[in-house]
Amino acid sequence: MSKSADERGRIYLPKDVRERFGDRYRIVELPSHVALFPVDEDPLEGLRAAVGDTFVETDTDDLKTDAREAISREVQAEADARSQDGEE
Repeated sequence: MSKSADERGRIYLPKDVRERFGDRYRIVELPSHVALFPVDEDPLEGLRAAVGDTFVETDTDDLKTDAREAISREVQAEADARSQDGEE
């Protein structure tokens, strides 16, 4: 499928795509292209549907805390790598 952006940068998705995947998407910029990923109306419910009962007894707040801590570690590691690259 090929689509062009209008003069304001908007891309219109066909009705059948919106019906299958919804109206909300995350835009992810990759080195060689841009990708659209559907976003569930309720992201936690979408996650539960994807992983089944894996997290049934896990508190939502614990999942959020774990995710935030993981993101913080990744950001810190990237910052450390950039500072090391700058020192060389």
